[in-house]
Amino acid sequence: AVGRVGSAVVDLAEGEGHDVVAIDRTARGGRSDRVVNVDLNDYPAVVDAFTGCDAVIHLAAFSGPESAEDHIVHDNNVVASYHAMRGAIQAGVTRICQASSINAIGGRFSRDPRYDYFPVDEDHPTYAEDPYSLSKWVCEQQADALARRFESVSIASLRLHGIVDERADATAWRASEDIVRRQLWGYTLRSAAARAFLLGVTAPFVGHEAFYVVAPETMADRPSEPLADEHYPGVPLRHPLEGNAGFFDTSKAAAILGWSHDET
Repeated sequence: AVGRVGSAVVDLAEGEGHDVVAIDRTARGGRSDRVVNVDLNDYPAVVDAFTGCDAVIHLAAFSGPESAEDHIVHDNNVVASYHAMRGAIQAGVTRICQASSINAIGGRFSRDPRYDYFPVDEDHPTYAEDPYSLSKWVCEQQADALARRFESVSIASLRLHGIVDERADATAWRASEDIVRRQLWGYTLRSAAARAFLLGVTAPFVGHEAFYVVAPETMADRPSEPLADEHYPGVPLRHPLEGNAGFFDTSKAAAILGWSHDET
């Protein structure tokens, strides 16, 4: 709840009239009804914190492979996601939304990213190789398994891009062309991500679904198709990328969640 996206989710949820139980290893003040200090490695404490809630939004994880040693990043994220989802179900919660990543299929942290087609959609195979990207792919597989076992559960996995407050903030990444190339020149506004998390626990669907939650246009100055031709020659386009159209297909999030990145 104290993270960049978590704090935005808490503020938006409270602003819409929800009662929020803010959970973190660090206490948080503000307008929350109560703040619970919980380490997600402590499964009984997780279940206790979730008891009485109608929905769980899970954002607790290392945000990249540089955060700690490989095994620590992987183990922390994989255990945290399973405890969050399984603990929610044990507490009687059937609406769950978790933070995944565009890197669930590989990308920024890969030695040489592989994309089979553009724009990338949720059916694209994974080529994850680093511990962070692998952990995000695993959290989605966990959600698949739990949704198969508990058929009334709804789990949304949001594949977020680099979170910024304004599009202008994203352009700072252009100082490293290799980074923006690897992550396909994309970004996600913090406000748009927060809206997606609330929709993830209120939209009418059952089972597990992954969703790309990314801006519809790139941060780049150049049009998208010349960028693709230069940096990913031979990767087919499933439909034209007109102007600065983004490399990620967000139509599933629009259709099932009713989400739009640029909604005001």
